[in-house]
Amino acid sequence: MAGKKNSGPLHRRHILRAGLAGAGAAVSSGVVAADFVPAATQTPGKPMSTYGVPSPHEANVQRIVGAAYPVASPGTGSSRTPLHLLDGTITPAGLHFERHHNGIPDIDASTHRLLIHGLVTRALEFTVDELLRYPRTSRIAFIECAGNSGVNGAPQPPQTTAGAIHGLLSCSEWTGVKLGLLLDEAGIDSRAAWMIAEGSDAASLSRSIPLAQAREVGILALFQNGERLRPEQGYPLRLLMPGWEGNLNIKWLHRIKLTDGPVHARDETSKYSQLQPNGIARQFDLIMGAKSVIIRPSVGMTVPAAGFYEISGLAWSGHGRIAKVEVTMNGGQTWKEAELTGPVLPQATCRFRLPWEWDGKAALLQSRATDEKGNTQPTRAALMAQRAPGQIYHYNAIQSWQVMSDGAVRNVHV
Repeated sequence: MAGKKNSGPLHRRHILRAGLAGAGAAVSSGVVAADFVPAATQTPGKPMSTYGVPSPHEANVQRIVGAAYPVASPGTGSSRTPLHLLDGTITPAGLHFERHHNGIPDIDASTHRLLIHGLVTRALEFTVDELLRYPRTSRIAFIECAGNSGVNGAPQPPQTTAGAIHGLLSCSEWTGVKLGLLLDEAGIDSRAAWMIAEGSDAASLSRSIPLAQAREVGILALFQNGERLRPEQGYPLRLLMPGWEGNLNIKWLHRIKLTDGPVHARDETSKYSQLQPNGIARQFDLIMGAKSVIIRPSVGMTVPAAGFYEISGLAWSGHGRIAKVEVTMNGGQTWKEAELTGPVLPQATCRFRLPWEWDGKAALLQSRATDEKGNTQPTRAALMAQRAPGQIYHYNAIQSWQVMSDGAVRNVHV
């Protein structure tokens, strides 16, 4: 196949046989090892530190902070994970996206309390130290804001990075106490069907959650990626509902009330509901759909020359494990199944990879995820037909990147 050019996927062995088409620079046969002595070997390094930080040469790897709104509440808004600058599946805690409704509270864990009340046999109150005495569980799970990727619903596709578009998504290992354990200890009244979780931020953010599912999968998270939660992620206690709308994963959790129905709180009526073309709004659309996005290449990157590359991205679904990810280089005329880097876990991001030989001509890259329940990522046209103009929540349509003949990448609607 030497010399044959195409824009199709390739087996990795082909790439290894053919070489990376100029990815490495040739050196003279007369070069000796002494010519390759790194400057860093000439000077003693820095001493140890009490807490590690990234290399200063990676200072550009930062959260993408959006404008705060409204002006009267500068702590209201979001910052996004720079997905295009990362690899793997686990998001460093310092780069996990933020979404705050009235700033980040400063909470002393020694004075924080969790109250469980309402339709229970007995109301219970827990200190953080008491919660730390309970048996713990850990799981890897993504959290995705319901508004993630919603800017792609605009008539004109935004020409910005994959992180700026899709970065209200992060995946971590969370450790804490199973919610069901504490609910059972309080005693669940037979009339209880929902629970209300409330945070202790200035917005008192609260959401209604079906009780049966919360009891089954909910975790009261105390740790993220092995260390205590950071303030912007809900220190000292947050609710984790794996695969559910990010807004339900209440941070700074201080109260859970069991009720016989939802309370229709501000943040599940005026927001986080989905208006349909017929004027009826969908409410309590709580589980995040099957979704994927190619991260490399994407807007802000350049494919420098014809040759071999790896297409790489992330896929996830609130309904379970990702079963497969298909990739097309020609706008959907043909699809090729990508390799999923294991382990592939339920309600967690997985990395997909596919070798690609680019022939230097325009190519339209897309990925399409299918989860273990058979849910498949929709086209943009199919998704937009289900919603009224201006709706941003639960946008999980196929992302399209146009690789131009000069190697530039653009976001396009198809």
